[in-house]
Amino acid sequence: MELKRVVVTGLGTINPIGNNIEEYWNNLINGVSGAAPITRFDATFHKTRFACEVKNWDPLVHFDRKDARKYDLFTQFALVSAKQAILDSQIDLDSIDKNRVGVIWGAGIGGIQTFEEEVMGFNTENPKTSPFFIPKMIANMASGCISIEYGFRGPNLTTVSACASSANALADALMYLRLGKADIIVSGGSEAAITPAGVAGFNSLKAISTRNDDPKTASRPFDKDRDGFVMGEGAACLVLEEYEHAIARGATIYAEFAGAGLTADAYHMTAPDPDANGASTVMKLACEDAGISTDMIDYINVHGTSTGLGDIAEPSAIKKVFGQHVYQLSISSTKSMTGHLLGAAGAAEAIATILAIKNNIVPPTINHFETDPELDPELDFTFNVAKKKEVNYALSNTFGFGGHNASVVFKKFK
Repeated sequence: MELKRVVVTGLGTINPIGNNIEEYWNNLINGVSGAAPITRFDATFHKTRFACEVKNWDPLVHFDRKDARKYDLFTQFALVSAKQAILDSQIDLDSIDKNRVGVIWGAGIGGIQTFEEEVMGFNTENPKTSPFFIPKMIANMASGCISIEYGFRGPNLTTVSACASSANALADALMYLRLGKADIIVSGGSEAAITPAGVAGFNSLKAISTRNDDPKTASRPFDKDRDGFVMGEGAACLVLEEYEHAIARGATIYAEFAGAGLTADAYHMTAPDPDANGASTVMKLACEDAGISTDMIDYINVHGTSTGLGDIAEPSAIKKVFGQHVYQLSISSTKSMTGHLLGAAGAAEAIATILAIKNNIVPPTINHFETDPELDPELDFTFNVAKKKEVNYALSNTFGFGGHNASVVFKKFK
């Protein structure tokens, strides 16, 4: 059976540095930080009092009051990004076969805001909740609501693999399209975990930065003085389409989705494998799946979270996989600007990777002050300033708690 080719025909996002694709890309290449004091709740007594929130968010701009009450914030973000991507793809919703259009979404946590609100108000002597409690909270509701909104009746599911969730969703969508199970799949991820318990939980893990005196420089991947990641939120959506279907309708194509890899560390619940076996294998598998040698990769959008262990393990894995070619490719962590979107990170960073290919510009890793002496100083981390560079093939890594690893490869469409 010959596998079908898959291309990207639509993009959409709402995230801490952009409420649409144009704003996101402009802020990426200009090195803008999305970090600021938390406004979602009173964080006075939290160890961390800042995050990368979506800016100027008003649900009533996007939904009527009745619908806004039905959706948790992560689903609201999903619907906004999906609308952008579907409009961008110029799909004719009246003529396509909606039985052949699916939605495969990623969410690491789901409706944690809804869960907190309901539990905080729960009375054991009068055990009642909102009828929307369960539907708003469950992680699959974003993919369900996108399909309901547009009448898409193809494959519909949600992947949950922590911070690898939306990259996992993209990989799954790629397989469904290659196998001819759908013509179009709306794929991506969303997350909205900047809540009192969400922040406190990551604080307890000592996973997030406590640089309250200088939030904008807190996300500093590969810097000697990094002290944890910065929580982010938002959504990112890609319209993935079988190549012949896209060509037949005259679609604008951003890039070809060339390959994907999925592995597990099988090591620890939250810490990366110091030998980077799962991380190195997943990059090899993604390149093999794309039908290319590793020396064809020009740019890697790394997981790069600004954590002590992760920022050492990932470059080690990259050196293991790419050998001497590692000194010719560029590396950057866009989490230095967006913060960590958790389950939405993979999709947001896939979009950054695609736009790097389209525009031949590598976005920077900002907030670099002093390189960690444990890192190879000859590696090109694209510190602080974006770089013009011919990018024909690019890879994006996303790793998650539980040892989940996902890598996706995109190719310039010519």
